[in-house]
Amino acid sequence: MVFSESEESRVIEMAWEDRTPFEAIELQFGLNEQAVIIFMRRHIKPSSFKLWRSRVSGRKTKHTKLRSPEVGRAYCPTQYKNK
Repeated sequence: MVFSESEESRVIEMAWEDRTPFEAIELQFGLNEQAVIIFMRRHIKPSSFKLWRSRVSGRKTKHTKLRSPEVGRAYCPTQYKNK
């Protein structure tokens, strides 16, 4: 898939967000978890990729089926503040 620069930026942002599950990225951009891993490997620095992989590996909030029912949204309430 070919993405615009803003779409690439959004995929990276969503992948880094703790509360955004891989399923949301797949729904919006058509990239499953494995495709997101490949995408991130190609679009961020190797050191950043290692940090990201260690951060998301085993994180329950990155998978809709594993997350707690108390997590009802995909973002932190302070994430989209109006300035």
